[in-house]
Amino acid sequence: MALAIRDVREHDLDAVLALNNAAGRSILELDAEQLRYFHQQADYFRVAEIDGEIAGFLIALRSGGDYPSPNYRWFAEHYPDFVYIDRIVIANAFRRHGLGRIFYCDVTSFAEVREPLLACEVFLEPRDDVVVLFHGTYGFQEVGQQRMGDSGPLVSLLVKDLPSYQYVRDTWLSRGGLPAEAWLAEREPRAQGVQA
Repeated sequence: MALAIRDVREHDLDAVLALNNAAGRSILELDAEQLRYFHQQADYFRVAEIDGEIAGFLIALRSGGDYPSPNYRWFAEHYPDFVYIDRIVIANAFRRHGLGRIFYCDVTSFAEVREPLLACEVFLEPRDDVVVLFHGTYGFQEVGQQRMGDSGPLVSLLVKDLPSYQYVRDTWLSRGGLPAEAWLAEREPRAQGVQA
């Protein structure tokens, strides 16, 4: 089994959309326009590919954007700098094989050289104790709760401190930026001319 975690490509979007919308109640559905927004705007949008098949994906955005999600907005009102995990989806056939942990290690590696916090939310309605436990064992702590909209689900708002960030900031970011290494690079420029 050959596993690759890589940036999403345009030709992956149909498979990503189908995977997202088959995920069930714990992931909000997307339409093609919303997915296109993420393709253009997300700072981190990577897929797990196993033997040529999209097995999962994770989307994250840095602070300072215009993403209208009420959970992203909550973090923006409470923290000046963060990387926000909007969603992670693993295909049913590949669940319980550690892909979630692999993604979280990868997004942490991305985030800790850019921002001091990693943020996300988990649904409390319906509550999934495995998801809550996963985030707790990965170092996230609850910093708030909110209901999504007037009648939407209750969510737990979580953050994880990234202690390496201070060293990176003092050593690199305050002195001209990160080294020119492929693993530190930003995503490739997205397609131009497509409206979100």
